[in-house]
Amino acid sequence: MKKILVATDASEYSRQALKSALELARKFHSEVELLFVMYKPRAYAVNLLEEDVNWLEQIEQEGELAIQATLEGIDITDVTVIKKIVQGKPANMILREIENENIDLVVMGSHGYGAIAGAILGSVSQSVLHGAKCSVLIAK
Repeated sequence: MKKILVATDASEYSRQALKSALELARKFHSEVELLFVMYKPRAYAVNLLEEDVNWLEQIEQEGELAIQATLEGIDITDVTVIKKIVQGKPANMILREIENENIDLVVMGSHGYGAIAGAILGSVSQSVLHGAKCSVLIAK
């Protein structure tokens, strides 16, 4: 197991997923990729170039804040942590990253919605769990 992907939304669930991933990374000498996906629905997309540039800056800023919030107070010594910020639908982008980076394990937080609410909400973790070609660990 060489590469572990942790998808973050800066929640406490994501922080718990990162802690679990770091523990595994230390045991297996793996690197951890911390991924933040910024979702911008098409309905809100603006075609003006200046506003698109501002949107890209906003993605970068919000992504940096989310990654900082996820990492705050967590010891990452002795583990290579790669930080990435991308834009798109979270489940699709996570699945693409798994494929592109040859990820061996995905560790994600669960928001604890349960099966019925999860089905209604279209849970990102459920989509990744069913679509990933590698193992997926859902941390609580």
